[in-house]
Amino acid sequence: MTTKYTPLKDHDTPIKVLFTGYLCTVGIGYFFALMQILFTHGMADGKFGLSIDDIVYSYYGNRSGTVMETKLNGSMKDNASAQERFDIIKWVRDGADIDNYKGDGIEKIIEARCVMCHNENAGGLPNFKKFEELEALTTQDEGATFASLTRVSHIHLFGISFIFMFVGLIFSFAETTTNQYKCIAIGMPYAFLIADIMSWWLTKIHPMFAWLVIFAGMGMGVSFMFMWVTSVLEMWLYKPVFLNRIGSKYLQWRDSPDASLVDKLLLALKAISSQTKPAAAYVSDLWLTHVWPVVKGLFKK
Repeated sequence: MTTKYTPLKDHDTPIKVLFTGYLCTVGIGYFFALMQILFTHGMADGKFGLSIDDIVYSYYGNRSGTVMETKLNGSMKDNASAQERFDIIKWVRDGADIDNYKGDGIEKIIEARCVMCHNENAGGLPNFKKFEELEALTTQDEGATFASLTRVSHIHLFGISFIFMFVGLIFSFAETTTNQYKCIAIGMPYAFLIADIMSWWLTKIHPMFAWLVIFAGMGMGVSFMFMWVTSVLEMWLYKPVFLNRIGSKYLQWRDSPDASLVDKLLLALKAISSQTKPAAAYVSDLWLTHVWPVVKGLFKK
């Protein structure tokens, strides 16, 4: 049967460079997006790493305390000393009076520690030069506001859908994946993107939906990585990967007319498992020796 498109491996080198440049750029962008999540939502409970509590505090809120308290014990914890945070929290619990704000030295702490980011040029952040905007954060923490969810939702829907459109377009030229699985892989990110946005609103209403936020995010990540890896491997490493190594097992599984679906799955899992252990050891060693020290240093700063 004649192929109706030019496979990735047969594209001209300039096209491959164009596709690879885009994939590498959005791949790096995706990595930094994950890091940004770890340093914002991942610190909502005051501990590094994303957890269910982080999701609940970010969208539903920590209803046992105020917004200021939650931030000072969470994502803003490293921006002030323990004594300064104690003084601010004590002022909030005592009623957040404007006279005490100036008389107890809270104003000086805010100016020294917070105003550098929370000012009139901060965009979506509250301006702490205005006492009214600071006072608004001394009320019960109810998480993200509906206004902020509306703003972030439309930005994500427009921006991320464009990313997946171009990644999916490049992936559509792959030849090692059947049309059926191509359709699934290309459609999955959009389904998970909508589920992710909806899960924010549902978690805002009830914390039980926090699991859906993590599940939808993982779904987007898996589908993105599958299309990314397949596209790059087919463009530059088609022969060594798909003809000589693990990929050849996959192609045999895909094209085998006799084996049942279970046999095909077992064959694929066996081929993957034979390569998983050394690959995992290499990635783990790379992370511990090169990546984690850098991330740890940035986190301390």
